[in-house]
Amino acid sequence: MTNPLLPVDVLVAHAEQQRKRLHNDIAELRSSLRRATDTKKLARENLPAVCGVAGVVGLILGYGFAGMFVRD
Repeated sequence: MTNPLLPVDVLVAHAEQQRKRLHNDIAELRSSLRRATDTKKLARENLPAVCGVAGVVGLILGYGFAGMFVRD
């Protein structure tokens, strides 16, 4: 696993760089995940579509519920 030709100091420096890179990647992933799951922002952006779908579903359910009490 380790290269016997490289000194220990160089290997330690490489390990430190890899840890920093991994830490930065995870921090970036966390921030992008927070942005992607921001419910308030998603609700603001998709409010017209959600209201439209809710209205159509309400009309369909209301029509079906009222149809149970109407005789033909």
